Amino acid sequence: MADATAHLVLTTVGVVLISTVFTACRVSGDEGRTPEHANIAPILLFNGTGTSPGDVTALEKILSTEHLNYSTVNSPQLNGMSESQIRQYRLLIVPGGNFEYIGKSLTSSTTANIHNAVQNGLNYLGICAGAIFAGNSPYNGLNLTAGARFGFYAAEARGMRKAPVPVTAAGGQTIDQYWADGPQLTGWGAVVGKYPDGTSAIAEGTFGNGWMILTGVHPEAPASWRRGMAFRTPLNIDNAYAATLIRAALNRELLPHY
Repeated sequence: MADATAHLVLTTVGVVLISTVFTACRVSGDEGRTPEHANIAPILLFNGTGTSPGDVTALEKILSTEHLNYSTVNSPQLNGMSESQIRQYRLLIVPGGNFEYIGKSLTSSTTANIHNAVQNGLNYLGICAGAIFAGNSPYNGLNLTAGARFGFYAAEARGMRKAPVPVTAAGGQTIDQYWADGPQLTGWGAVVGKYPDGTSAIAEGTFGNGWMILTGVHPEAPASWRRGMAFRTPLNIDNAYAATLIRAALNRELLPHY
């Protein structure tokens, strides 16, 4: 189901998963804008069918705050792009939402183009549903993970849909993270952060010539997604970590890992 910025100091960063009210791996939405400056924008942010509009907005805020040039692309637009056009970008970001709808909104030729683009050097950042979509998802997934298919973090099986979850980073620091139907990433990559049960919450690795970071949690989440929950990690620390993940994926920089 659910399938590197200098040394990361995780005492000053954290990760947040988005409330199911706004976005989670099972919430869908759609928005679209025509891609602009494809020849100069280093980042392509997917905002098509199955993505959460709230998560897209949150990521756009982080990208703008960090002065990172990006373009957005929706499902029909991405379906119309060739592998070479996709590879004009350095990084593809697929945010949270509904991985089933994300996959089904794209043609098999499109997912093959993305698969090949990453194999040939495109970098990829998958967040929650975007991480599941990167794996061997039965819903037209990208299979950038050598066949690994990701299941949900164990809290989902206990009837939980969202909760603050402590994630332990390489080095031993533990930081509260917001979890909402997010995947665990066992079976692929080097583990950057672990859930309380020891399964992988954040992972990094390569696929061919491409660099990938996958996360089951949402560091980009705004304050509104924390309502009714107690976090020991300040919002600005979480959002700073989102920027760290984006830059690490963009610049192919290795994060501290187990």
